[in-house]
Amino acid sequence: MHIRQVFSHLNGEEFLLIRQQTPYLEIRDAIEAIRFNSGKEGSAGAQATRRAIARRLKAKGWIQSSTPSYLVKERVAVEIPWGNTPPKTCNLFAQHLASYIGDQIDAGIEILPMKSLQAHMSSGVSYYEGELYNVVRQGRGVPAVPLVLVGIDA
Repeated sequence: MHIRQVFSHLNGEEFLLIRQQTPYLEIRDAIEAIRFNSGKEGSAGAQATRRAIARRLKAKGWIQSSTPSYLVKERVAVEIPWGNTPPKTCNLFAQHLASYIGDQIDAGIEILPMKSLQAHMSSGVSYYEGELYNVVRQGRGVPAVPLVLVGIDA
């Protein structure tokens, strides 16, 4: 997989590059090290890819939260919201916001497929361009958590 686009909301990426380089680099390395399993149909390929990223992160000490797609390390959270059940747009960043308000994290990262990759998945999976539009449309303060949107492609 390759990182095609990165969007920094409320200086999320800048915070990670200066204060939390190791977790951020581990996420980038985990993404670059795997391949999208296009041989599997619909959501099965997305689930396999999500699990592969999560396995690599867990091997580096990331801890899985109560949600299967949410991992935390050193006050940084990463969510890979594709696979089992597609999230609703209105609550895509809710886990990050709740963890930030609860003083459990300082920044969040969302790994989303680009539209071209999402086309190979089942319907309903959120994709980078759509969520970027939602964040920009809502304005600077929503969601009120430093966040990095990472758009990946095969």
